Amino acid sequence: MHDTWPLLKDSDFPEIERGAVTTLQLNLGYRCNLSCIHCHVNAGPRRTETMDQATMRLALEVAERLQVQNLDLTGGSPEMNPQFRWLVEQAKDAGLHVMDRLNPTIMEEPSYDWVGAFLARHEVEIVASLPCYSQDNVDQQRGDGVFESSIRALRQLNALGYGRPGSPLQLNLVYNPNGAFLPSGQEALEQTYHRLLGENFGIVFNRLYALANMPIQRFGSWLLSKGQFQDYMDTLRTAHRDENLASVMCRSTLSVGYDGQLYDCDFNQMFKLPLAGREQPTHLRDLLDHDVPRRIAVAGHCYGCTAGQGSSCGGALT
Repeated sequence: MHDTWPLLKDSDFPEIERGAVTTLQLNLGYRCNLSCIHCHVNAGPRRTETMDQATMRLALEVAERLQVQNLDLTGGSPEMNPQFRWLVEQAKDAGLHVMDRLNPTIMEEPSYDWVGAFLARHEVEIVASLPCYSQDNVDQQRGDGVFESSIRALRQLNALGYGRPGSPLQLNLVYNPNGAFLPSGQEALEQTYHRLLGENFGIVFNRLYALANMPIQRFGSWLLSKGQFQDYMDTLRTAHRDENLASVMCRSTLSVGYDGQLYDCDFNQMFKLPLAGREQPTHLRDLLDHDVPRRIAVAGHCYGCTAGQGSSCGGALT
C-alpha cells in the first residue's frame, strides 16, 4: 500500500487550538468484516489490533477526570471487540452518552445477532455507515451484497424503535463519496436519503452525516495508484474555508488508539502523529495527572475537514 504521509507532513494548514474536551473517541480495534476502499483505518477481517479491558478502564477514569460527556466508539467494527458490551454497560452506568459507529452488516455476521437489541436496550446512539442510497454505489465501495445486508439491518433497527419520531433511540446515517470529489450539500442529500430510503424500503432515520474521504491509508493509496492524489489535494485546498476551523472535531474530541495512545483525531492516529509538541506518543495514563495540550498537530490531510461544507465525525460543519 502506498504511504501518503511524505506528501502530507509539510503543510501550510492553519494552526488551531483545542477547547474543552467533550468527547473521547475510542478506537476499539482495526478488525472489521469488510475491507472498504475509502477506509481511512485500513480495517479488515485480518486485522488483529484490539483494545483490552485495562485500557478501557483507564479511558473511563480519564473521562471522569476530564468531565467529558460523550464516548464515541469506533473501529473497524467496534462490536467485534470482545469487551464491547462490558464497555458500553460501564459507560452508561457512569452517565456517559455512548455513540457506536456501526457497520450495519455486522448484524448479519454469525454470533453478532445480539448487536441491535443490545444497543437499543442501552439507548446507544447509532451512527451507521450507508455511503449511498444506491445499491450499485454501495456494493462498488464495500463489496457485493453489502447494500442489501445494510438495508435488512436498518429495518431491524427501525423495528427496535431506532430512528422513529419521538423515540430516544437515535439512528444517524453516514454518506461518503465513492471517488475523488467532495460530498454535495448535506441538507439536500439528507432529504434525498429520507425520500428514497422511505419510499423504496420503508426505512426512517434521524440525521445524515456527509463526510469527505481523507487522503490517507487505503483511500490515499488508491488516489496514488490512479494518479489522482495531487488533483484531490488541490480540490481540498481550493475549497478550504476558514470559518470551518471553529468547528473541526479535534477542538473538542480526543482520539484514543486501541493501545491507549492519544492523538488529536482519528486521522492523525493512522499516521501515529503524536499530540502537538510531543516527540513521543502520549498515553491515557498521562492524563490522570496532566492536562490535555491545547495546540493541535496538523498536516495536509486536515484540509479534508475544512473543505467546502466541512467534514467531521458529526457531518458537515457549515
